[in-house]
Amino acid sequence: MDHRAEIKEFLSSRRARLTPEQAGLPVYGGNRRVKGLRREEVALLAGVSVDYYVRLERGNLAGASESVLEALCGALQLDDAERTHLFALARESDATPVRRRPAVKGVRPALQQILDAITDAPAWIRSARFEVMAANRLARALYAPMFADPRRPASTARFIFLDPAAQEFFVDWERAADDIAAVLRSEAGKNPHDKALTELIGELSTRSETFRTRWAAHNVRFHRTGVKKLHHPVVGDLEINFEAMEIPSDPGLALVVYTAPAGSPTADAFQLLASWAATQDQPEIVAQDNE
Repeated sequence: MDHRAEIKEFLSSRRARLTPEQAGLPVYGGNRRVKGLRREEVALLAGVSVDYYVRLERGNLAGASESVLEALCGALQLDDAERTHLFALARESDATPVRRRPAVKGVRPALQQILDAITDAPAWIRSARFEVMAANRLARALYAPMFADPRRPASTARFIFLDPAAQEFFVDWERAADDIAAVLRSEAGKNPHDKALTELIGELSTRSETFRTRWAAHNVRFHRTGVKKLHHPVVGDLEINFEAMEIPSDPGLALVVYTAPAGSPTADAFQLLASWAATQDQPEIVAQDNE
């Protein structure tokens, strides 16, 4: 990706969403020709010169101090995910060597053993690109519509944007699509030289107008915890709590676990799903040793 263009579009899109009233600034005159704040208004709020802010918004974050970045975060009212994204863009601007994350080729056997030990909750390990690298039996049963696609590794991102079945599976498909696009945007800021990520974004942009629209919004988001509502073709509607935890020993991988309160309809549905899974020939996820 064009790193300078990414910075420019991110900052200008955050500026465009803020009105002077929201920023606590007085409004003088009649019609404004710009959407949101002007550059000079952001510079005033951040305590920097207009020329310096214009330089930053043109994509040049190299050398920007932490205090300047923090001032920008405050001026543009960035949330935690947006702040993290801005700092990641600044780090990439200062980096001299091209830092490439090694491709994740699979999971260690010990991680698969952890998944298999979790028998009453769907659990899997995903890459930062939303590829399912390993899963337990209940997770494979839960995401049976996604695993119906023989392409491996299975991809939540491809499923959501390219498979019509996803719109029935995700009760709030719009929110799920927003989340995926925003998390991929965050990952692109951290690892702009990830070839596989670039190829995935290119594929989704080419094949999905809904993805293109969301990608162009430059939204970023964390996806660590929350509630999902799914409609499974066998056990029906599910309301699930999820937790996603990065695996420090395996950069780029995260453990995702779905749970439901004991005695809830979803917990009962998990039991039905486990019984159904035992009767199915489930798709295999082949884990390879990392090189």
